[in-house]
Amino acid sequence: MKSPAESPTSPFIDLLRIQQVHAANGESELLLPLEPFHLNAWKIAHGGVTMTLLDSALALAARSVAPANTGVVTVEMKTNFMQPGQGCLCAFGRVLHKSSTMVYCEGEVRDNNGAFVAKALGTFKFLRERPLGRLK
Repeated sequence: MKSPAESPTSPFIDLLRIQQVHAANGESELLLPLEPFHLNAWKIAHGGVTMTLLDSALALAARSVAPANTGVVTVEMKTNFMQPGQGCLCAFGRVLHKSSTMVYCEGEVRDNNGAFVAKALGTFKFLRERPLGRLK
């Protein structure tokens, strides 16, 4: 896995202000201090923000075990919401199984009080980098 400074960036993730804490050996951790633009009408984390945080944590865990010059894309993801997300959200991702072309992950989001916000399972496909930045 590349160091956090060398990891590919995403304008969307940057826009949300998701912070990478750790990514190595099939595990990842991300932080998201919630701001007003992350919230829904009830002043809790928007479900799409929580799902994006989980997708990013799972993908980062998957990328940490990917072969050199290989990225990952989400094939499917299932999310269960347990409690409203408030304050600062922490997402954890973990690889469950890796094959030559796919990687299967799980993850969860907890708030700064340790409350269980959401759980996800995801499947990711390895894609190798091609010239001019295209993936195959």
